[in-house]
Amino acid sequence: MKSKLKSLKKRVSVIVKDSNRKPFLQIIREAILFWIAKNEFPNFYFGKFLYRKENKNYKDYLSSREVDKITLSKNLHHFQYASILRNKLSFAIYMEKHKLPVPLMVGYNFKNRFFKKSEECILQNTSDLFTYFNSMFEATGKVSVFVKDITEMGGIGSFLITKQNLKEEIEKYGSYILENDCIHQEVVNQHELINKIYAQSVNTIRFDTYIDKNNKIHILSAFMRFGRGGSFVDNGSVGGFYLSVDLEKGVLKGKSHQLMKHGGGQLKEHPDTGVVFDNYEIPYFKESCELVKKAVSYVPDRIIGWDIAIGSNGPVIIEGNDNNSFITPDIAYGGYLKHPLFKEIMEEAK
Repeated sequence: MKSKLKSLKKRVSVIVKDSNRKPFLQIIREAILFWIAKNEFPNFYFGKFLYRKENKNYKDYLSSREVDKITLSKNLHHFQYASILRNKLSFAIYMEKHKLPVPLMVGYNFKNRFFKKSEECILQNTSDLFTYFNSMFEATGKVSVFVKDITEMGGIGSFLITKQNLKEEIEKYGSYILENDCIHQEVVNQHELINKIYAQSVNTIRFDTYIDKNNKIHILSAFMRFGRGGSFVDNGSVGGFYLSVDLEKGVLKGKSHQLMKHGGGQLKEHPDTGVVFDNYEIPYFKESCELVKKAVSYVPDRIIGWDIAIGSNGPVIIEGNDNNSFITPDIAYGGYLKHPLFKEIMEEAK
């Protein structure tokens, strides 16, 4: 209850302080109309910033009920594909088998049982874990590895382990790694033009794909996420932000968006580097579009959110998500219900 009240207080504070909000009477009127049209309390009216002046088509945004209809649809999603997407270990093995570009897996662990190539060992404590990663760095010449919980989402259970700060990072993350199931992957060598915006995290493009009723693959939308303030993850749920991407031009569009719980700020440039976002060209964007369509042919769930990093030599698949919340892409697109394919999607979401 306390956390809910704190969240509500945060939302009210963001709305009241937002200089870009509509007049209060208009906000109240629209919230009521959204409530009537969607037949649910208008949480999403506020959470998706539909009270801001530029959002005139507020009824084109998905309600939580409409999102649930899509994400829970057995016609759009199938267990056999979801089971590949939701397990990062299975996903990495499957993608590598089909020679699709993903970060190279260097090992994994099921709690304190660790696997690396043909080797297997049991680690008793964080001291053993320090020795394990230190030996890996010495043997491979690598200076960092990305460790991710096999089943968690939203940046939870994701850790950058580096040779330089190994002792501190094992002290901080070691217990979690030993008590959970994790995959260990090489860190993507990010393209210099993406590093120019923010180099501390692997910044990913989220592509939403859809297989229509005639079995044709479409890219519904794209947005790009960035970390900030030294964070090594770009996820909005941990304080990062995102921008819409022009699918035709392959450039960033307008201002950034941030989740309300982190302040809901809108920025024209990255706060750490000062790089202006609007019209910033994304390298290998055409190749990224081609890659996600190819990936869909190997995992043909009808709606997937793909996270693609831009490496120095081309796009790299980070993960695919069948359980997309649609909050972020709905905001980035400017109201998914105005998308020409969404009428069919809602009809197919049985």
